[in-house]
Formats: sequence, structure tokens, C-alpha cells
Amino acid sequence: MSPSERSALLVVDIQPDFLPGGALAVADGDVILAPLRQLLEARRFAHVIATQDWHPAGHVSFASSHPGRTPFDRIELYGREQVLWPDHCVQGTPGAALHPQMPWSSVDAVIRKGTDPRVDSYSTFRNNWDERGERPPTGLAGYLRERGVSEVFICGLARDYCVCWSAEDAIAAGFDTTVIWDLTRSVDPSGDRDLRRALEARGVRIGAANAFG
Repeated sequence: MSPSERSALLVVDIQPDFLPGGALAVADGDVILAPLRQLLEARRFAHVIATQDWHPAGHVSFASSHPGRTPFDRIELYGREQVLWPDHCVQGTPGAALHPQMPWSSVDAVIRKGTDPRVDSYSTFRNNWDERGERPPTGLAGYLRERGVSEVFICGLARDYCVCWSAEDAIAAGFDTTVIWDLTRSVDPSGDRDLRRALEARGVRIGAANAFG
């Protein structure tokens, strides 16, 4: 697999709060760091975009914002299911920083998401549904199109939320889309088989880091 000059690598939410010891740790999330570092250092992609979960304190997705609720409870928000999370990636905190040991010098841009206190945001392309029943764009699709990108490769955390939603939105936006499966990990890995099938059914390719040499 050889990425073209019209390719972009999307590195999703490599932040301490999503790694072991963090506020919303993804099991084995740290396992992807070394091979991801190698991929970034190889500079195989025309463009590299990092995303950063960046919540204000008191965000609507935090269980602490809903009296009597605990993390991983589910509520209805704007007519749709909302998972309530532990407080995580609060703006300006160490857990919200991009991981300090990664070579971010190869990154062209950082897209911050989840900044609206009233709306959650999994996808790198669009926020979750708001009170109007809409999913406001983050601006990433336009950024990529203006640079001639037609092919995106997605890695990062977590596979079953932010990576999955990003891949689905990338396909919907018309990008040729690959998830680098071994450079992702899930909050709930028991659903990985079904998740992979669902992504492939939508036209998302499943790739591996060793395909890039």
C-alpha cells in the first residue's frame, strides 16, 4: 500500500486521558504509540492531521454534569442516546494535551473537537447531534478538499467511537477511507468483529501499519 500525493493521515485523540492511567483510559491504548511514532517519522503521507478532544469544564457529556448519574450511564440528549463519560480532556489540563512523546512536528494541523459545552463530538468531521437535530461540521472536510486530498487513512483512539465515527463521516463526505486497524483500540473490544464488518459494509477499507513499509 503506497499512499498517494492526495493522501492524508488522521491521527485521532492521542492524549494522556485516553491512555492507561488516564481519566478515560482505553485498554492497551499505549500499545499503538511506538508503531504510530514510526509511521509519523516515516512521513509517508502528503498531509497529517491530528485531532484533540478539547472539552470545557462541565461539558454535557460528563456524568458529573448530571446529578445522580455515573460514568457510562446512558441518557437521551436531543432525542438521541448519549453515553455519559468521566470528566476527560478538559481544556488546558495535562490529560487533554497531545501526547508529549509523539513527533508532532510532522503534523500540518490540529483539529480540536468537543469544544461546545452543549454537544458531544466523536467524529473528526462533524460534531454529534445538537438541539436542532444537526451535526455541525468541524471544518476538516473543507480543509482536506482545499489541499486536494481524496484519500484518508485513520488511526488513534478509540476505535469504536471517534475512529469509527470519523471513518463513517469520511466515506459520507466522499473520501476514499482506510482505518489502520492495528493502530486503533476500542473502549469495548468485544464488539470489534461486528464493528469491522459494519465499517467494511459502508465501504471503509481495513489496513495495517506494516503495509506502509
